Amino acid sequence: MLQAQHAPANTLRELRFEPLLADRLDAVVAVEQRAYAHAWSRTNFLDALHSGYQAQVLLSDDEVLGYFVAMKGVDEVHLLNITVAVEHQGQGLARLMLDALVLWTRSQGLDWLWLEVRVGNAPAIHVYERHGFGRVGLRKDYYPACDGERESAIVMSMNLIQSHSLNRGS
Repeated sequence: MLQAQHAPANTLRELRFEPLLADRLDAVVAVEQRAYAHAWSRTNFLDALHSGYQAQVLLSDDEVLGYFVAMKGVDEVHLLNITVAVEHQGQGLARLMLDALVLWTRSQGLDWLWLEVRVGNAPAIHVYERHGFGRVGLRKDYYPACDGERESAIVMSMNLIQSHSLNRGS
């Protein structure tokens, strides 16, 4: 079991990862809808599960704290969705899930992680950059936005070989 590292001492709780299965989809979709104006649908999650993507849910008891979905490519992993429940943000759970994703990626013998993030999502960009992701490009009008508009995405990547050797030196 894991313990949340940045929660106050009186709120420490045991955490665990489990594969995201259909029986947890209602709870995951509820978290997704509270977190985003343009949330993934139940069908998006079902498609990811049917495609065999790496999908993990972070739990405390039976409460969904967060989850991630990642697609394994030929020589890389692409993070498609990572979400922390709104009421549990700011506790280091996104970093914990990114650590789990890095470990899984390395266990697959792969060296690169890729993702897109909305240009307006400064908190997520900050988390990714602190975790070792670098900005490598921009996808214009990638995401849906309010009133039929579109929002661009920053493309970010992390070389796990390079980040591993940097981490070993610290």
